[in-house]
Amino acid sequence: MDSIVFPAEWHPQSAVQLTWPHEDTDWQPMLDRVVPCFAAIAREVMKRETVLIVCADAEKVRAQLGVFDARRVIFREMKTNDTWARDHGGITVFKDGLPKVCDFVFNGWGLKYPAGHDNLITEKLFRTDTFAPTVERLDMAPFVLEGGSIESDGRGTLLTTEKCLCSANRNPGLNMSQIETALKSFFGAKRILRLRNGCLAGDDTDGHVDTLARFCNAETIAYVQCSDRSDEHFHELQAMEEELKSFLTADGRPYRLVPLPMADKVVRDGERLPATYANFLIINGAVLLPFYGSDKDRSAQSALQSVFPDREVTGIDCSPLIAQHGSLHCLTMQYPEGVIQTQIV
Repeated sequence: MDSIVFPAEWHPQSAVQLTWPHEDTDWQPMLDRVVPCFAAIAREVMKRETVLIVCADAEKVRAQLGVFDARRVIFREMKTNDTWARDHGGITVFKDGLPKVCDFVFNGWGLKYPAGHDNLITEKLFRTDTFAPTVERLDMAPFVLEGGSIESDGRGTLLTTEKCLCSANRNPGLNMSQIETALKSFFGAKRILRLRNGCLAGDDTDGHVDTLARFCNAETIAYVQCSDRSDEHFHELQAMEEELKSFLTADGRPYRLVPLPMADKVVRDGERLPATYANFLIINGAVLLPFYGSDKDRSAQSALQSVFPDREVTGIDCSPLIAQHGSLHCLTMQYPEGVIQTQIV
């Protein structure tokens, strides 16, 4: 039987993928605000590793990036519906030590949004020699899965949420037990920690775990804590916190739990938006943390810096991103060392 390892996000990386916004995406009315946010993320990643930019028009994106290190950017032009690379990007595993990229079906978070172009991105990237020659694409159809719905500690433990995995229009006909069996087979997982509680108002992913609770290392989980009884999230997130307290590491010890503040309430057109500090991205030598123009930004930064003493925790203003119900981690997908042909520009 193959030995399968699903590396943690802190595994050394070759590149981070961004799928760039353009006039035919939902970002069209606010491109002047959101493009600078994408560019800021790209420039921070470029300080430490390669950025793979999937886009409609590479020349236009070059101009939007401004001054950048061309040796650290790969452009790939293709049609796209939207920009959420975490959910349409390939998910890397190692089989017997060799990297494989799992290409799951992406169907717009359960047929909520058009996704035909985005579902083909990973396959097209293989056709354009973006991945190293030794990397194999694994066609995971018909299974539907988004990267934001699962967390790996790199040692055989997955963290996820029941609401997302069992939601309608993803994998109809499969119950939770069958889904768990499939995930263990796909990712070599020995155990799965399932959160039954936890959600954010305005989240249309049906409760992606990367908005709620994240592995920082194999013994530590950072999570969104709500201590305000008047907040609509209070009871749900308190119940999630109790679940996290009940979880044990693989060797039977309680996790070190690091609370992140509940982001200040943001409302647009009468709808609360899902601002969350749990949507951070771990890259080589750094952690990129979404900021929302609040005093709580620095509290979240301080909490994460205590967990990542050897990485620079850098804040990026992601206020524009939550207008489309996502944030920094949702926009990105990391690829482990050796997976992307980083010498190609």
